[in-house]
Amino acid sequence: MTETVFVIDDDEAVRESLQALLETRGYAVTAHASAEDFLATYGPNGRPHGRAACALVDLRMPGMDGLALLDRLARDNVNLPVVVVTGHGDVPLAVKAMKAGAVDFIEKPYSNDAILGVVRQAIERSRREEVDEAALAETSTRLAALTPRERDVLEQLVVGRPNKIIAHELQISPRTVEIHRANLMKKMQADSLSHLVRMALSAGLGPKG
Repeated sequence: MTETVFVIDDDEAVRESLQALLETRGYAVTAHASAEDFLATYGPNGRPHGRAACALVDLRMPGMDGLALLDRLARDNVNLPVVVVTGHGDVPLAVKAMKAGAVDFIEKPYSNDAILGVVRQAIERSRREEVDEAALAETSTRLAALTPRERDVLEQLVVGRPNKIIAHELQISPRTVEIHRANLMKKMQADSLSHLVRMALSAGLGPKG
């Protein structure tokens, strides 16, 4: 599936140049003259569904600048890798942008190879995050299918309690705990206890209280 690059720069010549370059490399490019225009057209659910994406954002723009856009994306929990583009001598500002959530920065003037390199890295990061999000969604679906008692047992396993202690805590027999553990492994599609615990922790599951 085609990766998307959002180009956000108030300089029309820069937008057109980047769009032409990136499209020759197979990227789908959406160009915006301002951060406000980008936010007005960008979907509420983040990057295009099922598609890796990143944004090239000029730090210095009239109206909402690059730093303000980063703050807005963070507030809205938008998971989009952003590469900021800075003028010569703006490295302190670029560092500030990275602290605000940018994944990389590139200084003007830049070569075609340099801009393609940072885009490639940002897209790869987006692709990894897309896989992570899909895995978390699948884990959450499996957790939702557990019975209340299975979830109780899983919460005990997450903190490392053995079967006898779990049985005592839940006032059930050790044999019943073993049955619940076997069901958990099957329903969660875990190939080991450590795998089961990792999935539970990734979904934020912990012991009650």
